[in-house]
Amino acid sequence: MHGELQRIVDAVAARVGRPALIEDRRQRVVVYSEHDGPMDEVRRMSILRRQTTPEVIAWFRRMGVLTAREPVRTPADVDLDLLPRVCVPIWHDDLLLGFVWFIDDDGSMTDADIATATGAFTDLSLALYRENLLGELASQRESEATRTLLVESPQARAHAVRALLEEGTVAGDGTTTAVVAQLAPAHGRHPDEVARIALEQALVATRRWLGVRESLHMVWPDHGVLLICGGRIAGRPTPQAAAGHLDDVLRQATRGLSSVERTVTGIGQPRPGLVDAVQSYREAVQAARVGVQLPALGPVVSWAGLGIYRVLSQLDGRDLDVAGVHPGLERLLRDDAHQVLLETLEAYLDLAGNAHATAEKLRLHRTTLYYRLQRVEQLADTDLKDGNERLCLHLAMKLGRLTGHYRSAS
Repeated sequence: MHGELQRIVDAVAARVGRPALIEDRRQRVVVYSEHDGPMDEVRRMSILRRQTTPEVIAWFRRMGVLTAREPVRTPADVDLDLLPRVCVPIWHDDLLLGFVWFIDDDGSMTDADIATATGAFTDLSLALYRENLLGELASQRESEATRTLLVESPQARAHAVRALLEEGTVAGDGTTTAVVAQLAPAHGRHPDEVARIALEQALVATRRWLGVRESLHMVWPDHGVLLICGGRIAGRPTPQAAAGHLDDVLRQATRGLSSVERTVTGIGQPRPGLVDAVQSYREAVQAARVGVQLPALGPVVSWAGLGIYRVLSQLDGRDLDVAGVHPGLERLLRDDAHQVLLETLEAYLDLAGNAHATAEKLRLHRTTLYYRLQRVEQLADTDLKDGNERLCLHLAMKLGRLTGHYRSAS
């Protein structure tokens, strides 16, 4: 199929005497002609990576290429290192199939040139339609099997594993670890389609880095999952290394996207095989979501390293809140004037009630520390010499952090 598309793009380029590039409707590079004319960084990187960056996709969409039925002339953009272009959208009835792009750095491409190029577009429309159909059928089978591994019954999961192995989608079964990339939306917004494209690009890039048949991926509305399967083999990157790679690629892909504030990558515990991957997936989701709530944990968060948040993240917030764990602490949290007392209490509890270590960490005189702790006891109606009280206070503080009711100034 690519041979037919290559023949068409070469013919189009020859007709107009300038290089041409064909993308699918998600602006992934399909084929391109020989390039001997002006080339900008966007075109160069599209050819090298076989895809356009989300930032550039968003820019082109603002130019209206997604809805245009006629050729669109797009201007230069110095910040993106983007030369002027002519974009010709390819439609089959009401289905957008892709785009043909020409760089027009000096504005010399006339309407007559565009009309000459479109003479070959009937064949192109049919070829792209078949390419999309075949590609999406294969992708749909893999996506459906991966979705089954993450949400369906054990019997359905076992059937999905057999199908993946029979079709050669994965090289083999074995120890499986889930890695989840979570998009933290900006200002309460939901991640848009461009953000989800960035997420899929990052997952695909990480699969290629690992070995396409060594992993599976799935994209949900606000997060993506990577299942690393087949166990440990000499020379293969660890799940932690894969999570770090995914985090790096995703942060680059979402840079400049207004709908994404930051990203967090969570790592689940390994499981014996693909059929049990759902358990690792749930852990990775929880780890990533805790990381979104608690930026201090860093961009990559493992389920094994969550400590008390492993327990708290599995509690239904409707059934347990700070007041339910310690009513006195909830009273302190309601008043911003008590922020310093709360930070002092948290440091004291984190350090197992070691006053000397707490004073050093907060750079306080021991007398000041004791005064603050005494004020906490008075205002929260508690006794810090009581082990049960300290446990309840500590749990309530961590729950407050997880739910967003307590955020220290630091």
